[in-house]
Amino acid sequence: MTTLLLVEDDARIREALHLAMADEGYHVLEAATGEAALERLAQDGHEPDVVLLDLMLPGMDGLEVCARIRERGDLPIIMVTARTGPNEVIAGLEAGADDYVTKPVDAGELGARIRALLRRVRTGDPDVPPVVEFGDLTVRVTEGRVLRGGEEIALTKTEFRLLCALALARGAVVTREQLLERVWEYGYFGDTRLLDVHVRRLRRKIEPDPGQPTHVVTVRGVGYRAGTP
Repeated sequence: MTTLLLVEDDARIREALHLAMADEGYHVLEAATGEAALERLAQDGHEPDVVLLDLMLPGMDGLEVCARIRERGDLPIIMVTARTGPNEVIAGLEAGADDYVTKPVDAGELGARIRALLRRVRTGDPDVPPVVEFGDLTVRVTEGRVLRGGEEIALTKTEFRLLCALALARGAVVTREQLLERVWEYGYFGDTRLLDVHVRRLRRKIEPDPGQPTHVVTVRGVGYRAGTP
């Protein structure tokens, strides 16, 4: 059974989301503060499959919690936020979140986004080549690994999926809409913040000079393409 860690300080919202996600078939763990969430993650035992993280937490806020979780590894994180302004959403994505939903939360939509996130974590297309090389990058598609000059680069699952979508296009331009559909899979047309922030995050990790990218190249007005093989 898929396990969710729900980090939410409002007891009423926490109870409602817990019941809704349990009805969707998930095992739900709870934490009322960021500190409690990090303590639970530090415990030995089964790590949750996904973290549902409220940004407006008392004490340690959701942005810091997100960054701390991301320092530990690539555990998928979905922000749950009442703040829908571009600065708040972008800040959460920059901190390392894979996706976000806004309050009041629609349980069906949240369940669909969780399922899409877990599909891209757990499954791969058996028809894709196991290894793709371009520039000084080696993308080991079936292993979920990226190497530059023989040294592994740590990417989140979503960043890796984005890089694969470009690498497997073999230099062809992939539109923004196609990337949103291929990487996030569920109802993201028009929401370019997810793509823009993840491209920036990916470039910071794989580009020798993120300000002059050669691996993930912008095609203005259209989308992106992988650098020349």
